[in-house]
Amino acid sequence: MLYKQINELSEKYIKSKIAEFIAEDIPNRDITTDLTIDNHQIVLAQLITQQDTVFIGEKIIPCFFDESVHVDILFKDGDYVQENTVVARFIGQATKILSMERSLLNLIQLLCGIANKTRKFVELAKPYGIEILDTRKTTPGLRLFEKYAVAKAGGTNHRLDLSSGILIKDNHLAGKELDILLTHVKELNSTHLPIEVEVDTFEQLYTVLDVGVDAILVDNMSAERVAKAVQVIRNHRNGKNIYIEASGGINLSNIEPYLHTGVNGISIGALTHSVKAVELHIEFV
Repeated sequence: MLYKQINELSEKYIKSKIAEFIAEDIPNRDITTDLTIDNHQIVLAQLITQQDTVFIGEKIIPCFFDESVHVDILFKDGDYVQENTVVARFIGQATKILSMERSLLNLIQLLCGIANKTRKFVELAKPYGIEILDTRKTTPGLRLFEKYAVAKAGGTNHRLDLSSGILIKDNHLAGKELDILLTHVKELNSTHLPIEVEVDTFEQLYTVLDVGVDAILVDNMSAERVAKAVQVIRNHRNGKNIYIEASGGINLSNIEPYLHTGVNGISIGALTHSVKAVELHIEFV
């Protein structure tokens, strides 16, 4: 684990983002609700799962409402919940609940979907002591929410943003010699951010090891080649404490051989960029 983990979201941040969502969905007024529902009508509503899920929403859901709606959250973030389970109850103005319904569901269904996928990977990797890492392949504007869902499902957050760490990839070389570039970066790294280098050849790997880094990303290699790379790293004089990350097309169907390679972590962009939202609905009682 090289980077800060997103295990908490501040109420101020959550409410500021929800204000953006509501402004997008209700730029003026909820015309349908205003014309059909009595503003004084009080209802009991329930948020119900339609499939098994890892729940995310404990701290987020209440922030959709003001004091006119009482919210009871029945599970903690990261809890496994079976289908047809009530995860939250709302008592308050029907107009407020109806107006918030779609924005609330859109966000919570997405985050539960991320948590679901993450938990599946984590359960496979846990016996081997391997961390499942997210990436920056997140939805613009939702990164903190999405990384929070990964963390609460047992995953590990990779760097939050481009200011959080140094990750040198092929495109950063731009014709430069890797050893010269890496030495230059190390000299200028006055804030001592973690330095990680992506390698896809053993020639690059030996160069990076000779200069010395905090982490190595072994990219787009077969499990057999990843295992060989791990052996090379650990046998090198600078390789004992290097964090080794594997990435590149690793999914639930092909992850098994990578679990035996000895890497510290496996990064999976699909945790956040290819997610099937979980089915939830709000039902008035």
